[in-house]
Amino acid sequence: MTVISLNTTSVEELRLEESFTWHDPEIDCTLVISQPSTDHALWAEYTLGARRSYRKHGVECALDVDALRTGADTQMFFAVIDRAGKMVGGVRAKGPLQSADDSHAVVEWAGQPAQQAVSDMITDRVPFGILEMKSAWVTDDPDQNRCVAAALARSGFHMMALLDLQFCMATAAAYVLNRWRSSGGVIASIPAAPYPDERYQTKMMWWDRRDFVNHAEPEQVAKILKETTQLTQEFHRQYETGALLFGEA
Repeated sequence: MTVISLNTTSVEELRLEESFTWHDPEIDCTLVISQPSTDHALWAEYTLGARRSYRKHGVECALDVDALRTGADTQMFFAVIDRAGKMVGGVRAKGPLQSADDSHAVVEWAGQPAQQAVSDMITDRVPFGILEMKSAWVTDDPDQNRCVAAALARSGFHMMALLDLQFCMATAAAYVLNRWRSSGGVIASIPAAPYPDERYQTKMMWWDRRDFVNHAEPEQVAKILKETTQLTQEFHRQYETGALLFGEA
């Protein structure tokens, strides 16, 4: 797989000149990777959808409203747009995490028996690069949501490949994470946390670019490899073009 090697400073300062978009014929939707500063309107639509979805399911308290408003801690975000131009799902990524304290997971497990285990798992992986996927939502339309969830499950690999990071993590109720397992995510073997309240059993999931093929569905593996290769090639083209324009080549 082709990747762009960037040091920590350049990853944190990375700014996309334009969004990456491509069509997924299997779900007849356009997939988009962008940044809040690159596409303000799309980011606003994504945050509106997240707040609407979390409110409908009674868990809006789990959203970081300030982060959604400013986009300051979001490295990239991913959106799914249907053929009518309506956003039907999205997720954002924080990172690369510099320490366990950068992750919201330490808040979710605060005071729980697995609190130290959560912190240790993050700390051990920080040197290899971690993205934390946050604020995921999908349409409630039963004809679309499973397919859209499958697309979202691949999104972490696109961002990890663009940034040359090894790990990706997410926390959510177990029934939500089960939809993301298709792309090779592995649920950590630690006790669940009652977050945002006792109605929920929140678990942690990890993806590893080095061994995800051992855990993912074959169809997802094929799409991940194809999409990330195309994305990194396009990013490389943009990156080189930008360097030439500014005399950095």
